[in-house]
Amino acid sequence: MSAPRTTPRSDTPSGAGFRLPPTVTEVITTRNPRRGVRRNARGFGKIAGLAWVLPALVVLGVFVYLPLVQNFAFSTQEWDIYSGTSEFVGLRNYEKLVADPVFWSALGNNVLYSLLSIAFQVGAALVLAALIESLRSIRWRKILRAIYFVPSAISLTVAGLLFYFIYEPKLGLLNHLLGALGLDALAQPWLGQESTAMVAIIAMSQWQGFGYSTLLFAVAIQRIPAELYEAASLDGIGPIRRFFHVTVPLVREMTGLMIIVTISGAFQVFNEVMVMTSGGPNNSTQVLATWLYRSGFVRNDFGYAAAIATVIFVVTLLIALAQLWYTRRRRVEF
Repeated sequence: MSAPRTTPRSDTPSGAGFRLPPTVTEVITTRNPRRGVRRNARGFGKIAGLAWVLPALVVLGVFVYLPLVQNFAFSTQEWDIYSGTSEFVGLRNYEKLVADPVFWSALGNNVLYSLLSIAFQVGAALVLAALIESLRSIRWRKILRAIYFVPSAISLTVAGLLFYFIYEPKLGLLNHLLGALGLDALAQPWLGQESTAMVAIIAMSQWQGFGYSTLLFAVAIQRIPAELYEAASLDGIGPIRRFFHVTVPLVREMTGLMIIVTISGAFQVFNEVMVMTSGGPNNSTQVLATWLYRSGFVRNDFGYAAAIATVIFVVTLLIALAQLWYTRRRRVEF
């Protein structure tokens, strides 16, 4: 004798043919039973990601942001590093800075340095990179890239000493070359007079960094699809118009990056001036970094030196933020 069959209990009324609407708990359990597990997994992933980033944040805070705060605190003090004594003076160092003619001369030299650097290391380097990448021979492209990059491999100190002897008025190569070309009237003590010393230093710096900028622009040009140049050629557009209407717009991001790097480097220049002139003659080649060094380590006025450092930081930060904002608005996508 077989056991009687049992019918599962139904919540529907007899003959109704429908079920009662499920509760919220049943819907959550039925549709996504692993939702709680996924939320826990996401939370654990965020914690794990923060654990990986935390050491970098600590290093950044200790070696970057903390010194910035300390530097601003030092700029509000009269601080003698040798005796260890300090006195809070508020914004007196900044008032002194505004009234200092050497500071304004140094700031002007930095501005001149940045403008000429943008003209050569951004504008001229982009033109040269476009010329190199337009060559049909791959071998010549590689050779020219290497030739122009060689000066960038030389340290600034060595390059400064090299040009110091080139500019030497009696035995230097530059004046001898001018004499050989019959241009003796142009021979002069390039680093010994105020009118030419700063320009001579900037010329050396552009020679040293020109090849590096050219190489970066060459890499950016290589990323441009060749089809765009082919289409421009089929439309009868010449090489000059292709440069301005295809190359320049499509390397906009690299151009923005190079402007930021160039201006930041121009406001932090130090080695070239110290090696070649040490700020002379008559403070005509002082830049903000060399005047900071002289104020702090020669004149023992570290509060004033900290104020100059704050100005350098604020100027470079504002320029970088403005350039990044402009570049992000005009981002290029292939």
